[in-house]
Amino acid sequence: MIFTTTNNVEGHEITSYIRVIAGETVTGINFLKDLGASLRSFTGGRSAGYEDEAVKARESALNELWNRGAELGADAVVGIAFDYSPMGANNDMLMVTATGTAVKLRPLN
Repeated sequence: MIFTTTNNVEGHEITSYIRVIAGETVTGINFLKDLGASLRSFTGGRSAGYEDEAVKARESALNELWNRGAELGADAVVGIAFDYSPMGANNDMLMVTATGTAVKLRPLN
């Protein structure tokens, strides 16, 4: 299956739009990563712990998107976009949503 942030797939014609699909994941930020991020905000620099969690959450959301596209028999998912939202009573959770449109394709001659 082809994944793209564009609204078309080079060398292919979209023959049908199946529907908008989404993949979501929610991950928690543990105490040690939160402590490390607090120190980074004080001293400056990047927070590797938070970055790692964001990457894992994004990949998990993409996997969910892939599974939903496959269930629908899509050849591609176009127009993929991401949304990152803090959640939980103390904003100690991160929800990542990947959305796109599942489509059927035909190669151009």
